[in-house]
Amino acid sequence: MLKVEHIGIAVKSLETSIPVFEKLLNTPCYKQEPVASENVITAFFQTGENKIELLEATAPESAIAKFLDKKGEGIHHIAFEVADIYAEMDRLRSEGFILLNETPKKGADNKLICFVHPKNTHGVLIEICQEIR
Repeated sequence: MLKVEHIGIAVKSLETSIPVFEKLLNTPCYKQEPVASENVITAFFQTGENKIELLEATAPESAIAKFLDKKGEGIHHIAFEVADIYAEMDRLRSEGFILLNETPKKGADNKLICFVHPKNTHGVLIEICQEIR
């Protein structure tokens, strides 16, 4: 794992959340992007080397909608950048972690992504991601 790539935060509304985070972080939202496969719209903020991703559900069956129903707004996942997502997925499987994806999926912000089941990581949903080259 190279670094924390971003922290994902589930929100009910980007329209109300973006202005709050712009004030909090003292930086504008640099991108909004839908991710159809996950039924979400994302909004990104860059602060130094760190990124914050806000996630709003676009369908009631999305993982974010279910998260919001169960836990309310808040931290949804921590994403780590990796150099080779395929090799990292193989390594994690060999270490006994359960992956929520058999193969990487296209995520937001030009990334390939894979999630690690939170029951293996003390309740924290972990995302590994690699820049699409």
